[in-house]
Amino acid sequence: MADDTRDRVLEAAGPIFADKGFEGATVREICQAAGVNVASVNYHFGDKQQLYFETVKAAHRMRMKQVPPAEWPEDATPEEQLRMYIHTSLKRMLGQNELSWQMRLMTREILQPTGALMGLVEEGIRPQLNVLLGILNHFLPANVPEHIRYQTAFSIIGQCVHYKFGKDFVAMLVPEEERARHYSIDQLADQIFSFSLAALTQLREQAQKETPSVASATTVPGQ
Repeated sequence: MADDTRDRVLEAAGPIFADKGFEGATVREICQAAGVNVASVNYHFGDKQQLYFETVKAAHRMRMKQVPPAEWPEDATPEEQLRMYIHTSLKRMLGQNELSWQMRLMTREILQPTGALMGLVEEGIRPQLNVLLGILNHFLPANVPEHIRYQTAFSIIGQCVHYKFGKDFVAMLVPEEERARHYSIDQLADQIFSFSLAALTQLREQAQKETPSVASATTVPGQ
């Protein structure tokens, strides 16, 4: 019964926090929606802030179940891994249930961050970033500086994020017929993959040509 009450509070809190944010939502309306006593929040979560943090975590876990991280066979090429990673990222942002309360709450937290964002980063975003960095290691020579690796990863992720947060601009700039013909998740994944692969190829060639300067730039002072 206790677990059932906790789950009911979380399920009720999700849509309310997604629509109103942490400040706009009240414990009373959440408990009314859950059909439980107001004291249930303090008993199960401690306070409203901790309830919000747990709701954000629950939203992320549910979304990960809806669209699990990309998986590939052991013999998958780096190119195949990168393509699948991009496709999964787009599917999570633009696919089925993109307007679910889970997605709306995480979007709100990213755009208007609270203390819950750090938990979201450590539990979900950083591990996925590390997967992408691992893929990029197949493309970039060892002497490419770490900040270039991170910037490259952010550039790839940024292309995916653009179609999530910039979709209204895309709709204004690109006719509906063109969007229907050329802007499916598969087509966007192919375009982002091709663009990113070309950039990675250039970065690799540049690093190979400038090996002495790259190495000197990463040498620890005094060595």
